[in-house]
Amino acid sequence: MTTQGLTYAKAGVSIEAGDELVRRIGPIAQKTKLPGVLAGVGGFSALFDLKSRAYRHPVLVASTDGVGTKLKIAFMTGIHDTVGIDLVAMGVNDILTQGAAPLFFLDYFVCGKLDVDIAEAVVRGIAEGCRQAGCALIGGETAEHPGDFPKGEYDLAGFVVGVLEKKKMIDPVKIVAGDILLGLPSSGLHSNGYSLARKVLLEKGHMKIRQPILDLGRTLAEELLEPTRIYAKITRKLFTKYQIKGAAHITGGGITGNLPRILPNGRRAVIERQSWPVPPVFKLIKKIGGVAQAEMDRTFNNGLGMILIVGKKQADAVMHTIAGIGEKCFVIGEIRSGARGATIRV
Repeated sequence: MTTQGLTYAKAGVSIEAGDELVRRIGPIAQKTKLPGVLAGVGGFSALFDLKSRAYRHPVLVASTDGVGTKLKIAFMTGIHDTVGIDLVAMGVNDILTQGAAPLFFLDYFVCGKLDVDIAEAVVRGIAEGCRQAGCALIGGETAEHPGDFPKGEYDLAGFVVGVLEKKKMIDPVKIVAGDILLGLPSSGLHSNGYSLARKVLLEKGHMKIRQPILDLGRTLAEELLEPTRIYAKITRKLFTKYQIKGAAHITGGGITGNLPRILPNGRRAVIERQSWPVPPVFKLIKKIGGVAQAEMDRTFNNGLGMILIVGKKQADAVMHTIAGIGEKCFVIGEIRSGARGATIRV
């Protein structure tokens, strides 16, 4: 009589499922391959040759981020092919603020039990985000942690590396009084404030996730899963033509929390609240939740996903260039002398 001992699979980890996912990911990642990628998905590590880019003094720029509780909406709806775009966007938009061009991206996917179909959908979204950002999906890691996650749930982290010419690094010291603030519109909530948004809309507002919402013109699920905008197309065009003095990615903390991070001492931003359109989802959250404007300002982007600082003489040309590639921007205020900070005026 023989007895079969415990196996890794019986402990909750399927090597076969992991291998199947790698087989599926390979062709997806291959579609994002760019000059410079020497080795990508499938090995122990990835390789990228910087000589593929014409830089005299290249400086690498890196960032890491996640998607946050926006993932809860993916779990509720069973729609997993958009949160990967969010993952890429959150990291890529951060390095764009330095003036960098994204080179490659890696992801970390962790779950309790691997569902290959779900994981593949997530990676397809990541690949789409990389395509929008103009970078390569060069590697990643998939991990099973039995017992750590409810069935069908997972967490994500992303890592992006970009490059810029040292002499073109954005220097906040060059920001002076009179410089113009240009706001680039967001696509909605992006990936911030979802704990408050879910509390207001789903719990207090008793809305159903697939319910059509008249004020939004679509279902709540469609609104809440709208991917974060990636601003690489705009910055790629602008950084080669103009001196962009500052760029702020408006994430958690809102405009008042993020814009001051790029200002030098003695400079403050004064913003006119009526200078850009606020998407309906923010108005809905404020109304249903009775959320104070100050709380909205420090939690959400309120319709602006990135803010650029440009010299007054270049503002019109920068706006013309943005319009020329089919994008929108708004003059939202100016830089003044004073204690570092950001004020939104009514």
